[in-house]
Amino acid sequence: MGTALVTGATSGLGEEFCWQLAAAGHDLVLVARREKLLNALADSLRQIANVKAEVIVADLSKLEDCERVAARIDQETAPVGLLVNNAGFGLGKPFPDNDLAAELGGLDVMVRAVMILSHHAARAMRARGRGAILNVASVASRTGAGTYSAHKAWVVAFTEGLSEELRGTGVTATVVCPGPVKTAFFENAGVDVSHAPASAMATPEQVCAEALDAVRRARVIITPTPVFKVAMAAMKIAPRWATRRVMRTVPHM
Repeated sequence: MGTALVTGATSGLGEEFCWQLAAAGHDLVLVARREKLLNALADSLRQIANVKAEVIVADLSKLEDCERVAARIDQETAPVGLLVNNAGFGLGKPFPDNDLAAELGGLDVMVRAVMILSHHAARAMRARGRGAILNVASVASRTGAGTYSAHKAWVVAFTEGLSEELRGTGVTATVVCPGPVKTAFFENAGVDVSHAPASAMATPEQVCAEALDAVRRARVIITPTPVFKVAMAAMKIAPRWATRRVMRTVPHM
């Protein structure tokens, strides 16, 4: 079934992507910062799903680590047929209140790394005439709420453009825009969502299944779960001032 490379593989959506891809018979290249968790996940995937699982310990905020991952994408042996750009994190503070180094780290992981890895993947896959790139964005891409929102808006626009540039090559580009998901994302960002209604939180299983189905169907943009399909549609037609006003009441990501 080919090899998939997943960034941010050790938790949340990244880990779920790995298990669903393994269940479909894909070998995996796991990329994340935490070596112990990476090795544990790789061992579990090998033993339970009977797939090959490589490990690359990398901090994608560091250019040299990005380049090591890109070099794996360039390899001709066990070529990467699916790139999942999933790594990311919430910043948790308004831009003026946050440390600039943290903001630049977010930009490096959620924008620069996506660009670098997608560039290598697009070229390598195009040369083979097949492959897919899946980028993880967010419904936040439509909200205008801080730099996380800006990063994800870039990912959406970038993926749309890339999908057209790859048309007819046998390579596709898809972006998934989930709403809040039941992972450690908000806790890690220091954002309290304990009062959020259950209907407002998707499961990783739902999000990853819909995203991978969209890749198989060569869809460009997918928003998982009905409630956030409606929310995205509403934000497309609502006045921008109204969206910004509503977002003032939402915890900062």
